[in-house]
Amino acid sequence: MSESDTVPDSRRESEKQQHRKPGILGRLGSTMVTRRKWVFGVWLIALVALGSAAPSVFTSLAGAGWQANGSESVQVRELAQEHFGGNSSAAVQVVVHSDTATIDDPAVQQTLAAVTGVFDGDARFGEIIAPQPGMTISPDQHTGIVIAGANASTDDMVKAVDDIKGDLTALSGDGIEVYPTGSSALWSDFNKANHDAMIQAELISWPVTLAIMVLAFGSLVAAGLPLLLTVAGLVASAGGLVLLNQVTPISVWAMNFAMMFALALGIDYALFIVARFRDALRKSDPRAAVAETMDTAGKAVVLSGLTVLVSLSAVLLVPAPAVRTMAVGIMLAVFFVLVATLTLLPATLGALGNKVNAASLPYAKRQTHRSPKFAAWGELLHKHPWPFAVVSVGILIALALPVLGLKVAMPSIAVVPEDAPVRQGYELVQAQFGDGAPGALQIVVADADAQQTATAAAGVDGIAMVTPPQTAMDGSGYSLLQALPTVDPSDEAMGTILTDLRAELPESALVGGAPAENLDLQQALNDYLPLVIGIILVLGFILLLVALQAPLIAVLGTVVSLLSTAAAFGVAKLIFQDGHGASLLGFTPQGFLDGWGPVFFFAMIFAIAMDYTVFLLATAKEHYEKSGDAKIAQVDGLAHSGRVILAAAAVMVAVFFTFALSDPLPPKEMGIILGVAVLLDAVLIRLILLPVMLRLTGHAAWWSPAWLRKVLPSISFSH
Repeated sequence: MSESDTVPDSRRESEKQQHRKPGILGRLGSTMVTRRKWVFGVWLIALVALGSAAPSVFTSLAGAGWQANGSESVQVRELAQEHFGGNSSAAVQVVVHSDTATIDDPAVQQTLAAVTGVFDGDARFGEIIAPQPGMTISPDQHTGIVIAGANASTDDMVKAVDDIKGDLTALSGDGIEVYPTGSSALWSDFNKANHDAMIQAELISWPVTLAIMVLAFGSLVAAGLPLLLTVAGLVASAGGLVLLNQVTPISVWAMNFAMMFALALGIDYALFIVARFRDALRKSDPRAAVAETMDTAGKAVVLSGLTVLVSLSAVLLVPAPAVRTMAVGIMLAVFFVLVATLTLLPATLGALGNKVNAASLPYAKRQTHRSPKFAAWGELLHKHPWPFAVVSVGILIALALPVLGLKVAMPSIAVVPEDAPVRQGYELVQAQFGDGAPGALQIVVADADAQQTATAAAGVDGIAMVTPPQTAMDGSGYSLLQALPTVDPSDEAMGTILTDLRAELPESALVGGAPAENLDLQQALNDYLPLVIGIILVLGFILLLVALQAPLIAVLGTVVSLLSTAAAFGVAKLIFQDGHGASLLGFTPQGFLDGWGPVFFFAMIFAIAMDYTVFLLATAKEHYEKSGDAKIAQVDGLAHSGRVILAAAAVMVAVFFTFALSDPLPPKEMGIILGVAVLLDAVLIRLILLPVMLRLTGHAAWWSPAWLRKVLPSISFSH
């Protein structure tokens, strides 16, 4: 294939015409510089307005939402709440126990009355059910469970437990223990532990991030700009989530993920922009340097941001409120970071001008945008592509293979700290009532089929006991039964028990309860996983194709991103399912990966992987457009982006790995999986495999058929 076939003269001429004046982003950057006082004013007003709402973000956001909308178990919860005094999976169970006194002891009775008194007058709680012999009083009479029905949404029930759990645990004393437990209490305690872990991780990651920034830029002023951008994005997204929560419940987890992504991507984008601006400043005035920066690096940032947004949008298909709103939280953070990158950052760079290099370290004066070390690395890869290709692909495949044995399930009680009241109550219920007692299955059935249902349920393997049918007092014609399994709610056998139970019961019977809600959610996540993966891959490829105008490299960029994602999940399986390194990381493996991980982490990892792909390939494409030489594109693409990719990856790995220090398991999983993914992607894919592929494919990497060039919008990375 000749060079003239690769880049037609007419197209080269049209590109030259484009390069004589700034593009849309270049003109936008220039406008931000000349109108910087307006830009700063608008951002100040926006941050004050949104920032006033931001402090309440963790207290106002929703605490539940882990359910499969429309599932059988959600129907059961809604029916139990409506017709049985709120005795649903969202009800609060308060365990009262004494080693020495029995339930009928006056001191214990006084404590039970005090427990009931805590719920009095709070409209969020429905019927209060005292401990019942044979059902909620233990065989040895030393433990009783008070049930406070749910008279509000699952999110409001979690907030209700937040409000009253301190009053309940304060009733412990004189040999009597009081613990709130149940699904609402579990989310209350877990959300608090998760929030504390997130704040701790953020506090550790900020100074580490600043240190890496200073090393990367060699200037305190330049190093501070990415953090300025990140703070703006964080404040805006926190306030935005609080306002959005007024329209529809947003999970508190959305803010946790938004914090992480705003920090990681904000620094990523600012690194790319600031590095390019400092280079352009060597030969231009600040306004022209900003225009050149936005025409080149700015274009890559926009395409990268769109890739992240598109990848996460696929998660919105999953019918689980918590999962959807986590994606919304990240998308909102990315949106604000992107807007700040296109407006606030150019204005700030224009105002600073040469002062961007102020407070420089001695070695920084020798820095150039074209890194000699990465240029030498690019030359080495160009001379010896095959050994590097074989080794990097071999490592990635070896790490990806364990993913074939990956098991997923919803989190067990083990994700809550051992000293959390809900876990202490949970373990006490198991010790006194049996392994399956904390995870009772609820059956709602038509009155006419109630007795048949009780008999059929009792005959199902794995069911220890079925309570007598309780008829709804509102005349709705429903009866409620509780079926106690013989196994822990997180036991693998619970899925079989639920399936068998649903198969054996009459057609009018619906089976729910907290374990059923978890299993129904897991099934929905499993069902939607192939669709989500397919959509992300297709949309990711289309975006790369539009950005690079070259089908072969768009396919290769998508495939290698998939390879690094699979490798990250393989490592996750070895650590969190098999327990390798568990003692070092300070956790007890559950024997599976948390069920929401594959859908959500796939979208996040793929988005980050494509982020680096766009940065590297956009830079390579820019040099190919200028030179028409495939070797220059490969070597100079790496020379001009390698240091930024390495620094950005170091920041992301540092940010994500700080979450590995968390006590709760899910943030630990999240931090390690994402950290490993970035590490593998940056080192093995972006700095080795992708440049090697550019070397092996040569001009073909950038070839595009004439008909495709006519269809695609014309995008050039040259200035």
